[in-house]
Amino acid sequence: MELGLHVDTSRGYDAAIAHAQRLGCTAMQFFSGNPKTYRVDPIDAPALERFRDARLAAGIARSVIHTSYLINLASDDPKIAKNSLRLVRNDVAVAGAGGVDFVNTHLGSYGKRDRDEGFAAVVLLLEQALDNIEPGVSLVLENSAGAGALCGGTLEELGKFVRAVGHPQLGVCLDTAHSWAAGYPIDSREGVERFVALAGEQIGLDRVKMFHFNDTQVPLGGNKDRHWHIGEGLIGFAGFRALAAHDELRDKTAILETPGEDADDARNMATIRMIFEGALT
Repeated sequence: MELGLHVDTSRGYDAAIAHAQRLGCTAMQFFSGNPKTYRVDPIDAPALERFRDARLAAGIARSVIHTSYLINLASDDPKIAKNSLRLVRNDVAVAGAGGVDFVNTHLGSYGKRDRDEGFAAVVLLLEQALDNIEPGVSLVLENSAGAGALCGGTLEELGKFVRAVGHPQLGVCLDTAHSWAAGYPIDSREGVERFVALAGEQIGLDRVKMFHFNDTQVPLGGNKDRHWHIGEGLIGFAGFRALAAHDELRDKTAILETPGEDADDARNMATIRMIFEGALT
């Protein structure tokens, strides 16, 4: 499994790569722009090509763009839906220009709208987002913590999206903290086996392109999106060890989105690498 973390690119691409390389990452995730605005900047293709070459030279085999926090493809507000689609399409274009493997997006919340109506609307937007996507780029849908009207909180619903859209470059990202919060007990080998088997049944493991590895202190089924340090929450060492040891996940990518500063990044990366080393020996 390729392991990495979410890196800050505000100090430039070179600094982001150097940080990831220092911590032994073979993958990295980043925002293509300000994640708290609907504004998009012109695509600087030469800069993105240099970024691609520098990543590969640093041994970073996989890369991910995380879309803006403002995206809500499930919204019944036409303006929000339109702006959300524009942001996703921009990130897909940036990924194509920069040799980025995955564009990871949240789906948002249905709000008060009928879920079937909202589901159909999201399918149409995803189809548009995938128009003209470059070869080698996948758009991946991240599972939510399952609270209230949130979209994509179950493996079943994510699988329905994959089948309804039917595009070969649509995949799924499974966040461990969100999965736990949505009620999937992945804190043991048995729990992970059941979870992976269900993902295979409902989504298809070939469509599960990546994971977000985050521990959490939220109670099982608590439906809250709260990340914590690897091995220090309720998923714990046993859960991550089981994920690390699972044969069918060996070719996946896992990105840490744990809280804190650079020192916390270093500690969490060291912990997950230790878990993998122990699980694979």
